[in-house]
Amino acid sequence: MKAVTLTGGRLDLADLPTPRPGPGQLLLKVVRCGICGSDLHARHHADELADVLELCGYPRYLRSHESVVLGHELYGEVVDRGPATAGRIKPGTPVVAIPLVRRDRQVDGIGLSADAPGGYAEYVVVQEALALPVPTGLGPDLAALTEPVAVAWHAVARAEMTRKDVAIVLGCGPVGLAVIAVLKARGVATVVASDLSAGRRSLATRCGADIVVDPATESPWDACADRGFVTAMPSEYNAGIDALEGMARLPLGRWAAWRLLDRIGATRPKRPVVFECVGVTGMIDSLVAAAPLHSRIVVVGVCMGADAFRPALAVNKELDLRFVVGYSPLEFRDSLHALADGTLEVSPIVTGRVGLSAVATAFTALAKPGTHAKILIDPSIDTDQIIATARP
Repeated sequence: MKAVTLTGGRLDLADLPTPRPGPGQLLLKVVRCGICGSDLHARHHADELADVLELCGYPRYLRSHESVVLGHELYGEVVDRGPATAGRIKPGTPVVAIPLVRRDRQVDGIGLSADAPGGYAEYVVVQEALALPVPTGLGPDLAALTEPVAVAWHAVARAEMTRKDVAIVLGCGPVGLAVIAVLKARGVATVVASDLSAGRRSLATRCGADIVVDPATESPWDACADRGFVTAMPSEYNAGIDALEGMARLPLGRWAAWRLLDRIGATRPKRPVVFECVGVTGMIDSLVAAAPLHSRIVVVGVCMGADAFRPALAVNKELDLRFVVGYSPLEFRDSLHALADGTLEVSPIVTGRVGLSAVATAFTALAKPGTHAKILIDPSIDTDQIIATARP
């Protein structure tokens, strides 16, 4: 079969043996495979990522000297089944799959390990238990977005926000755009999006953002300055003193009154929920410095190198800092069905398709923010050019 290999940062089109499904596995003919930001990072930072994953107890992440077939945003048709499969998914069925395979209790990330070749190929092996039939009517381009949408779905779930909360999304690449779409699908009334790229700001609007700002000329914090967020410690202290002085005149006494207000949530400070989807060095510290007091910060972007922020600053502002990765199987399933029923508006995210021979060209294009958002690999395409599907 034809496949694209990554070796030492070089992408090559190669002829490889067609993989064979093992026990509990399916062989898919690849119809679409998304190029993920983590694939771009792996090209130049594989060893750094491998060192991190080894500390997490997974020593089999791809290394720069290995030859690896990338690709974990998978959509394909079942063409064969391995032994000991349940048989619930018949050949010819279009499926998406959580990108993990297991052999003898050893679990590997598809497209992220030399032991689990990915979807930058004509065929790929997936785990039957992690494959989901695609609902009728959902096209390949949208179905292929299930995996990145599930990442956003999980990030929003981890944010634990209400519809009345203000969401601020920093960075409108594919993950940031998916976060915006999920927030709007969940009914969040106000979503502020910020990106330096005019093209990506346009895509953010099309994905549902209510307010879109260029951080070079406008602060995303200023865009929601009228929401009552506290930006200075003395303001909070004054509010506390004013409250005590006012409650002292109440018949039940100030402490009983305060306790009652606590119980109904009236003393809970207003704060935004911020999604950091940029993932560059210094971003977390600048965000900690700029965010209003009590902000909840959900870190979705992955910074490749070591970074630092000032804990004393986060402490004094009492910030809630959360880091997210991946998704649960149920979140993956719910993302697929939200795409199928039209709940999520993510079609603007796909801006191009390429065949296997043009994957290196796509990587070059994706390295320039604003040129493209998400490029999908379609192995049936026979051209060395990117076929544009939408303008960012």
